[in-house]
Parts: sequence; C-alpha cells; structure tokens
Amino acid sequence: MFAMTAGDVLWNPPHDVRETTRIGGFLDRLRAERGLDFADYAALWQWSVDDLPAFWGALWEHFEVIAHTEPTAVLADATMPGARWFPGATLNYAEHVLRAPGRDDADVIVSAYSQTRAPIDLTVAELRERVRRARAALRRLGVGPGDRVAAYAPNIPETFVLLLASASLGAVFSSCAPEFGTRSVVDRWQQIEPVVLVAVDGYVYGSKTIDRRVEVAAIRAALPSVRHLVELSYVAGDAPSVLDEETDEPLAFEPVPFDHPLYVLYSSGTTGLPKPIVHGHGGILLEHLKNLALQHDLGPSDRFFWFSTTGWMMWNYLVSAPAVGSSIVLFDGDPGAPDLGALWRLVADAGITYFGTSAPFLLACRKAGLVPKEIADLSGLRGVGSTGAPLPPEGYEWVYEAVGDGVLLTSASGGTDVCTAFVGGVPLLPVYSGEITCRALGARVEAFRPDGTPAPVGELGELVITAPMPSMPVGFWNDKDGSRYREAYFDTYPGVWRHGDWLTITEHGTLVITGRSDATLNRGGVRLGTAEFYSVVESFDEVVDSLVIHLEDPAGGPGTLMLFIVPAPDATLDEALRARIAKELRSALSPRHVPDVMTQVAAVPRTLSGKKLEVPVKRILTGTPAETAAAKGALVNPESLTEYELLARLTPGTGE
Repeated sequence: MFAMTAGDVLWNPPHDVRETTRIGGFLDRLRAERGLDFADYAALWQWSVDDLPAFWGALWEHFEVIAHTEPTAVLADATMPGARWFPGATLNYAEHVLRAPGRDDADVIVSAYSQTRAPIDLTVAELRERVRRARAALRRLGVGPGDRVAAYAPNIPETFVLLLASASLGAVFSSCAPEFGTRSVVDRWQQIEPVVLVAVDGYVYGSKTIDRRVEVAAIRAALPSVRHLVELSYVAGDAPSVLDEETDEPLAFEPVPFDHPLYVLYSSGTTGLPKPIVHGHGGILLEHLKNLALQHDLGPSDRFFWFSTTGWMMWNYLVSAPAVGSSIVLFDGDPGAPDLGALWRLVADAGITYFGTSAPFLLACRKAGLVPKEIADLSGLRGVGSTGAPLPPEGYEWVYEAVGDGVLLTSASGGTDVCTAFVGGVPLLPVYSGEITCRALGARVEAFRPDGTPAPVGELGELVITAPMPSMPVGFWNDKDGSRYREAYFDTYPGVWRHGDWLTITEHGTLVITGRSDATLNRGGVRLGTAEFYSVVESFDEVVDSLVIHLEDPAGGPGTLMLFIVPAPDATLDEALRARIAKELRSALSPRHVPDVMTQVAAVPRTLSGKKLEVPVKRILTGTPAETAAAKGALVNPESLTEYELLARLTPGTGE
C-alpha cells in the first residue's frame, strides 16, 4: 500500500526557460556586463559561493538597490560569526518594498482576505498613503530610529503597513500573532522593551470569535517600556485608528546602515526563552530580492500567497514580495474552514499565481482525498511552495496529480535564523520526487560528518553553512558579547554555521532533509531521520498524526524507540494495526525503523507554525516537567503535553 518513489522526475524546465525567467535575465546580464557565462545552474551556484563579493555585488546592481550612501566594499570581512557586508552603505528596506518595480500607482499590490471582515484591496498608491500616515502617527508618539514597535496583530494590511512605517523611521519591528498566549508574547517582548504596542481586539477563526482584550491588557501590564497602546478595532470594525489619521507630513525614508536592525524574529520558544534574532535592513532586502525573484521567479505579473501568521518568518518573507514587483495576497483565519478546499478556492478567487503553504497542509489535503483542480480553477497557478517540514515523495506526487502537472513545486528549507530558504527550487532545474531541488544562490550549504569533514555524496550529515550570507542575524537582542549567538550556531564547528538538520546531498545535486539532528534517532550507531518515519506511518488511513522519539540507554544499550500514534476518529491502535505499521516500516525502510513501543495518544504537540515537538516531548519522557520542557503559549495544543507527562510517570519505554 505504500511505494517509495523518491528520485522520479515530476517536472522539467521548458525549452525556453532562460528566455522567460528572471534568473535567465540575471544570467544574460552577467554575460553582457561581466563576461561571465555559466552553462548550468550548478556552475552559477558554484561561482555564487566561491566569489561572494562578485555575486552579491552583481545582485546589488541587478536589482538597482537604492543607496543613500554608497558602500566602500561588498564583503569587508568574511569571518563567521561577524561577517561585515556592504560597509559604509546606507539604505532603507521600506523604500524598496514601496518602490514596487514594474507596477503603476493604480495597480493592486495587496489583497487581503479574512474570516473577520470583507476583502480589502490596496493599490500601490494606497499602500504608500497608508504607510505615510502610519509613519507620521508613530513620529507623533515619539518613535525614532532604534525604538521598538510591537504588533499583536494578524496577517492583515494594518500589520504590513506598521512594519513598513516602522522601517521607514529606522525603528525596529516585532510581531506576534494574536493566537499566541500572554506568557509567550511577554517572554518575547520583555527582552526587546517596545515603546509602542499595536494590538487587535480579537479575531474570527472559522466560526469562532476570539476576544483578546484581556490578553492585550495583561501584555501591556507586563511591559513597562510601552508608552503607548494603539488599539485596532478588528472584530468590531467601527473605530478609526490613530495610525490612519490625516496628516500633511510627507513619506520619507531614514537612511540606515546595512546592518541596522529591521525586525526581531524569535525561535519557536519550545524550550526556554525564545531567542530574539535581529535581522538587518540590507541583509533581508538582498536575500529576499534574490530568493523571490531568482529562485521563485516572482515578478510584476505575479500574485504571491503563503499561508502564514505574523508569528512565523514566512510572513516576513511574504511581505517582501512587492520589492520584486509582485502583489501579495494575505489571509487571516482557519485554513480548514469550512473545509480543506478553502485556500484552493482562494487561489481562483484571488488570482494567485504562486501558492505557498506547509508540508503538513499538503499532506492533510492528500489524506482527505482532496483534488484541488476539481473544486477550483487553478489554471493561473504556476508555482507551489512547501516548507515547515520535509515533504515526502507522496506529497510531491499528490501536488502533480491533484493540483496540476505544470506547476513548479518548490520544497524549501531555511529558518527564522536567516529569514529565508537556503535550499529550495529554481526554474532552471527539474523537480525530483521527495528531493529538494537545489542549494540557493549564495548559500554554501554542505553536509558534515561529526569530525567536521564534508560527508560524501549520498551520506547523511549535519547541515552546515560554510560561508557567510547577508541575512545571517545581525545578532541576538541584548547579547552584548555575542556569546548566545555563537553558542546557537558556531560551537559545534568553529567558524561554520550548524543549522541542526540532517542533510544528504544526492548524486544529481538535490538534497534530502530527514529531520532535526537534535532529535536524533540513533539505533545501534546508525542515525535515522524522523521524516521518513512519518512518511510511512502517516500514509495509513487509520493514522491522523504520529511522533517518534528515541530514548537512549544510560548503560549504553540500544535504547527504546517509541512511536506515538493519533488514530483516525473511527480507528484504534489495536494489535492488527500495530503489526501492519511495523511490517511497512520494516519493508519500506529497514528493521531498525521498527519501534519497540507503539502508543496511542490523543494528539501530537505542535508549535503555532505546525512543527512537531520531538525534542520537548523527549525531555518530558525523560523526567523534565512540561512547564520547563516547552513554552505552552507557543503551542497550538498545549493541553496535549499532559498525556506525555502521565506517560513519563509510568515505566520508562513501555507506555503501559
């Protein structure tokens, strides 16, 4: 019932791909202006990581970056951590987003759909006007360069406008989705001490209206740095905002250094305080210009969508798209309401040309037997993006069978830490089932053995980045000596960024990520990735979700491999299903993948961005209290941890 088909070619570039894509235009310019001629993507990638100053300098010119002060160099110091990019340059991220190249003032640049209110369209001129007013309002509230502005708000135009207004002033932006619990928000914002808090009164999720006024009051009370609370009447919709008041003050852009803080993103916060990751104006601008235009092939004719909340870095990535001329489509609400076809119908309704989502969403659609092309007109869709977890072969095949055989599917991986994908897709290369297409330009991604040497082709290793990228963090907020930053990424391999994923580079240059390396399953000295477990186990109709954990034996024995199963509503984890799962794991993967224990549970704990909590659950099962092992406010289902606490009190490794 389960067939592994990794490596099958599912899509090939058209014959005229170099003439019709933005990366083709970049190649033409390199040839015409720099005398550089690359036979294929592999050669272009190699140059982009071998000659970082030439590559990033060429990008700066190609996208006509507006510099108020010109840089004295491209890369003054390539040491990691501490690489110095474009010293002397001053610019402003918001200026480039609002430039919207290739678009007229009357063109719609933002389309916002919500379960709370009616759809909203903003033209380029209207977006600039809203930012102008919001910028003036922030100035009246005393906000200036370096001040922090916090938004407890969903994926709506007001949040986007606030980001741009803050950036235009040189202020530092930070957002949390309103579904975040009070503790999670306070844990984030107490670290950065915002002076202005902008918050909604609530939101509608599916058929439920969620009132957040109590949470907003508690958040403000816990943040003495906040001088002004700006309330947005989102649910009621009847109160004007001070951010939209009339003013004669012109729109302007504060010139800031390349590495001036733009916004603070946070690690998921599943354990301990979330890391406050500071990203700079220049690094984010260049990285997003490159990835959106050259890897995703987005331009002025596109309408770009990625399902995200404002608490996930994909929102920050999405809203950069006007900088390459693309319109953006925002959505706030339950993606499964009234059913899993809702977002696919939105593709047709909103004219989306590039649809981005998470791997779990695509797999859920497949599991439900959904065929999007039968319920919506997807003829205008040319790209599908997947991230948040590895997409297995059956996810790829479902996209090409149920969505459309002509779309370019990009499975991408990166992180909040770099606010981009360093491996993903490109229109120049074929799409292989179950494999990430390529390493992104300018990202020297490699697989390392434990001793710090490169892993051979086909061998599992630690995903590392061995050369600097401009969007690597400026640092962590208030980490004055840089010790937390170094510990997070550079302690394992000095001078090399260790990301925390298992990676295999294949013989044709594609990549396979098989889970977090800090959630290692080590069976008899063999490292096993978690993604392949889930691919097999969750292919069963009787299984809704699953979680696999390996508990080491302190005495040096083989340890205990535990598989937790969330059965479908009409199923149960009986001996027959256990036997079928074990047989399939043995035949599809290996005998080492057969768990010692299978336990039925009500739910798998997940973060608000949909990631499974493998490491925190492992800590709970080995005796760490749930309150310490996981920040419950960062979870979509915090109540699920109770079941694992109960299991931890039983005989270790039995679940009985």
